[in-house]
Amino acid sequence: MKVKLIAHTPDPDALAGAAARSCRSRRAADEILKEDRSKLLQSLEVCVGRGHESVIEHASFTFSVEGVSRACTHELVRHRIASYSQQSQRAVKLEKSYVVPPTISRDREAEKIYLAAMDAAWRDYLALIDRGIPVEDARYVLPNAATANIVVTMNARSLLNFFKLRCCTHAQWEIRELAYEMLKLVKKVAPKIFERAGPSCVVDGRCPEKDESCPLYPKKSG
Repeated sequence: MKVKLIAHTPDPDALAGAAARSCRSRRAADEILKEDRSKLLQSLEVCVGRGHESVIEHASFTFSVEGVSRACTHELVRHRIASYSQQSQRAVKLEKSYVVPPTISRDREAEKIYLAAMDAAWRDYLALIDRGIPVEDARYVLPNAATANIVVTMNARSLLNFFKLRCCTHAQWEIRELAYEMLKLVKKVAPKIFERAGPSCVVDGRCPEKDESCPLYPKKSG
């Protein structure tokens, strides 16, 4: 898996802070942006702290994601307030590339079975293409493990929701890994917005899964 932040709103924290201040100012946001940056960040913190998260929707982030499974991208695109451009199995003749789940790679016999299944899938895929079957039809034999590339754009508010759900220990392992990679990247360019980003237990102090065995489960004081 390779994840890169290929574009983002310039200085997302300051922009969101200016948007927050503009709601209670006679001045336009472009003038407010010229203010001391620390004041803008303070306004952002107060605004978001009061639950007014719409101001961070003005900041957007675009990621290039490479080498994740189709199983992972199927979960990813369920987050609907986002834009996606995924490598087409209909238009692209795929090279043999797939993801091996850790539970399988740790079990030698299971891995043998899995790798044999991958070999068979690609052998049949190429055999169908060699017989003149269109790529868009031959792809039906490919597994969910087949890798894909995808471009993802989300605004900051959508990302916070994404991290709440997908950084959770109950999230599927591959999309959880993807979520943490994305979080690591956005924290570098928007540290204020994503200061407390993460799973619900970290952000809200509650566990939607009610799993008291989870090491992150909020502990009751006293």
